[in-house]
Amino acid sequence: MTNNELAHFGLTAAPFTKEIDDADLWQPPSKVAVVDELVEGLSARQSVLLTGEPGVGKTCVLRALRRRLPDAGFRLTYCHNATLGRRDFYRHICLALGLNPKATAAAVFYEVTSHVEQLATEQRHPVFLLDEAHLLHQDVLDHLHILCNYEWDSRALLSLLLVGLPELRERLSRRHQRSLYSRIHHRLHIDPTTADDTADYLRHRLRLGGAGDRELFSTDAIALLHESAGGLRDLDRLAEAALRDAWRRKKKLVEREAVVRVVAADR
Repeated sequence: MTNNELAHFGLTAAPFTKEIDDADLWQPPSKVAVVDELVEGLSARQSVLLTGEPGVGKTCVLRALRRRLPDAGFRLTYCHNATLGRRDFYRHICLALGLNPKATAAAVFYEVTSHVEQLATEQRHPVFLLDEAHLLHQDVLDHLHILCNYEWDSRALLSLLLVGLPELRERLSRRHQRSLYSRIHHRLHIDPTTADDTADYLRHRLRLGGAGDRELFSTDAIALLHESAGGLRDLDRLAEAALRDAWRRKKKLVEREAVVRVVAADR
């Protein structure tokens, strides 16, 4: 948003930008409970599955988790390129860990597992966060349970955090994935936001933007935003567009008609 647009609504910063500090993330009680369970599972050196539809707040939960996990006891490694074959997948992990990947698949795998064992001697528990895990190649998915196997499967030296769309759970529940699925102790799902969640989220983001307790969206506008948005990312985009529409018409309150116009233009 431009400075003129912000000043019109008495805002000091763009309220719906993705550039938001972890400490300012919107965390309703339902999301806080998910973060608590993630921390509990990883603190117990267990692996976790986290699923949810696009835009329900998975990334917000993961950022809150990153803030909660103490650096002293954990090594959180974020892996977002889920479309690689097995050797390139492990090379990607090597690079994320700051290691030099070797030429052969066996050497790369050995490099990763040796690093995991070294972290254990340093009293640091590694967590491999695999985002968009529903896109993992089948050969990678088939091999992940071996990555978790240390000292005859007698020590929990590594936790996997698999994050993806609901179909990830379906893939893991198939019979030939039972070796991996049986190692995942916590299986969490984030439900879609409710109408009350949407209203609370908008107020939270507007407050961060400098609106204080002033209402900038009518109740009808919020209800239509909730019906029209396919998740928080959609909500951010539509809410900002609705603010611009109101600014162009010199209105201080975003009304339902403004949302109708931006939703129609978005289709």
